[in-house]
Amino acid sequence: MQNPNTLWIKQPLATLSAAYAGGLVITGNRITELLPSGQSPSMSVDAVYDASQHVLLPGLINAHHHFYQTLTRAHPVALNKELFSWLTSLYPVWARLEPEMVEVSTQIALAELLLSGCSTASDHHYLFPQGLEGAIDIQVAQAQRLGVRVHLTRGSMSLGQEQGGLPPQSTVQSEDVIMADSERLILRHHDRTDGAMVRVALAPCSPFSVSTELMKMSARLAEQHDVQLHTHLAETHDETAFCQKMFGMRPVDYLESVGWLSNRVWLAHGIHFNEQEIGRLGQAGVGIAHCPSSNMLLASGQCPTLDLEAAGCPVGIGVDGSASNDGSNMIAEVRQALLLQRLRYGARKITHQKVLDWATRGSAACLGRDDIGDIAVGKQADLALFRLDDIQFAGAGDPLAALILCGAQRADRMMVAGRWRVIDGAVCALDIEALKARQRELAAQLIV
Repeated sequence: MQNPNTLWIKQPLATLSAAYAGGLVITGNRITELLPSGQSPSMSVDAVYDASQHVLLPGLINAHHHFYQTLTRAHPVALNKELFSWLTSLYPVWARLEPEMVEVSTQIALAELLLSGCSTASDHHYLFPQGLEGAIDIQVAQAQRLGVRVHLTRGSMSLGQEQGGLPPQSTVQSEDVIMADSERLILRHHDRTDGAMVRVALAPCSPFSVSTELMKMSARLAEQHDVQLHTHLAETHDETAFCQKMFGMRPVDYLESVGWLSNRVWLAHGIHFNEQEIGRLGQAGVGIAHCPSSNMLLASGQCPTLDLEAAGCPVGIGVDGSASNDGSNMIAEVRQALLLQRLRYGARKITHQKVLDWATRGSAACLGRDDIGDIAVGKQADLALFRLDDIQFAGAGDPLAALILCGAQRADRMMVAGRWRVIDGAVCALDIEALKARQRELAAQLIV
């Protein structure tokens, strides 16, 4: 008797492990059997997909992003600037966001990520000007529409320019409003079950945009509801100087003082740590989302990935906001991680396997997940399949290495929770041309 809803993805061209060189069997939303080369499934299946022309990967996991920033790629006011001046240029632009802008930019970001092999995306939305109070709810709806697994972080800013922060007052909220909405979103959207498609985390934007009390209250609320915590930290030397001036301590000391030095926390960037701070972060199990393109574009520096990992920190990869990367291409970001980190650690230590591990198991660990990020029996059926027939692969030898070294740009097929979401390089049930046209119209409104 055949099992219902079973699929054999058969004999992929290349895989991360010989354990499934012959493919894998999916039942419903889970992986139920791994097949070494030449082996067939142990039971009958309903369907077979021939993957002999595809490199098969676990779905990539984006550990840090700002979906709304796809509206302000290469924005004229922000060109050729470093972080603080870049932010102060763009905050007034972002203060004009409207609900449809969040809806469309979220669709654009998720579609772009899907097409680049990403099955799970974390987003950090921290702008809630008047009229945009439901931004996270809008994002949930768009993620469900496209079938992407998401970790949506309820960001916040409470220190405006009048309190010595960087953002304009129109973009900040009171601590009471932030905490009430944070709890509302957890209760409404956070799914604790295995295989969850939507989870919520709490994410005060950065030490220079929220109060000390808000950091402490967020940590207490996260503990109460058992959710993750996220923020930007140690991205630039300016941030270190700000923390020392504002709080009388370096960023990691500040993190500890507000109750954030724990394995509930993952940080975006994590560049400017000293050796002692790396040890403390590792001992606490704090995760780090490495964002190479953003760090290069804003000239912020290089994350000490291997040192952090050796100390005990999970290390993942994020594309960061499209305004500081100008793209949301996850497989391209994996290549950027390889190139940038080789400058720091050399070619023998930073391999294509290492950066793929960061983009899968590492990012999953940052998000507190053990059901995604790997191809193994019982894991979620989140898969990325890439063809190597584009011109940049002509003459390539090792298929897995070629995916990174030759610069793959687009997945041919994407599966999330056992369902195909990209087929033949196109997002299923999405009018991408109409979506791009509307995004251009909305982005033009933010140029004026």
